[in-house]
Amino acid sequence: MWKEFKKNKLALVSFWILFIFYFLAIFADFFAPYRYDDEDIEQSFAPPTKIYFLNLKEKIYQPHIYAYKYRRNQYYMRVYEPDKNKAIPIKFFIRGFKYKLLGIIPLDIHLFGVSEGRIYLLGADLYGRDIFSRLLYGARISLSIGLVGVLISFFLGLIIGGISGYFGGALDTILMRFIEILMMLPAFYIMLALRASFPPSVSSTQVYLLIIVILSLIGWAYIARVIRGMALSLKEQDFVLAAKASCIGSFKIITRHILPHTFSYVIAAICLSIPGYILGEAALSLIGLGIQEPQASWGNMLALAVDIVSIKFYPWILFPGVCVVVVTLCFNIIGDTLRDILDPKRKIF
Repeated sequence: MWKEFKKNKLALVSFWILFIFYFLAIFADFFAPYRYDDEDIEQSFAPPTKIYFLNLKEKIYQPHIYAYKYRRNQYYMRVYEPDKNKAIPIKFFIRGFKYKLLGIIPLDIHLFGVSEGRIYLLGADLYGRDIFSRLLYGARISLSIGLVGVLISFFLGLIIGGISGYFGGALDTILMRFIEILMMLPAFYIMLALRASFPPSVSSTQVYLLIIVILSLIGWAYIARVIRGMALSLKEQDFVLAAKASCIGSFKIITRHILPHTFSYVIAAICLSIPGYILGEAALSLIGLGIQEPQASWGNMLALAVDIVSIKFYPWILFPGVCVVVVTLCFNIIGDTLRDILDPKRKIF
């Protein structure tokens, strides 16, 4: 499968893009120059900082920036301009706020930063918070919700679908009717209703767990139905009949002989399903029912971009949306490629 996958250059590029996203998210504390809640209201909506590499006048031959100062235009909006009276060198492996690497190792070293002023690689938001740093911390929320949520959904779908298809009869009828009722309901409104049923005072950690549970409860029905259809055909195969004749228990037959034969579908379906969970979290956070401020997620960062005026004057607030689109496309490309590779109909013997 890996040999076939490497032949598709677009899928391979998508894989490495996702690897970079997840790598940056895991080590966000090291790569981010500021904490996700580090505010400087004097730098509200500051544009991306320009980086200079050469200053002959001050004999500076390393990357440096100039602090921003602002003035008011005719619309009483801030217009930022670099103050070139003093260059501020960019330092690498600089000491900053303290954190625990991987939640274990206490450190205060960051990849880059400045000793004075502030550096905004991707600009600042309404409260003067660094968008680049918040993107990295937000990736932890948005990307992990996709992975954890889809794993829970597929676990439920595999077990329930396998049991329904293997045993059949009244149990199959009851489970399938329940699944069909669940699939008839509009998923987004169910998601809103479930989230709204919890008190608004819950912490960000509790909201994170609630979103995972909500998205998992919504997403398992379709998976269970597909797995059930596959189990119906697999249970008549000779190797399953031989296992029954050997008096192997039903649960072991389902988990060791039937479900492993569905993994080719599951691997591709997982990649195709993850974007739905990421978009679900983003939608909830965008309308204020997901991850709450000041905790960062790509969804609540996009809440600033609902106003066309803000987008016109501060286009850098759309960077979270760009990340959502890129990650979604990468997962879809990889999922489509795996589906083609694992499709038995394309193999010619």
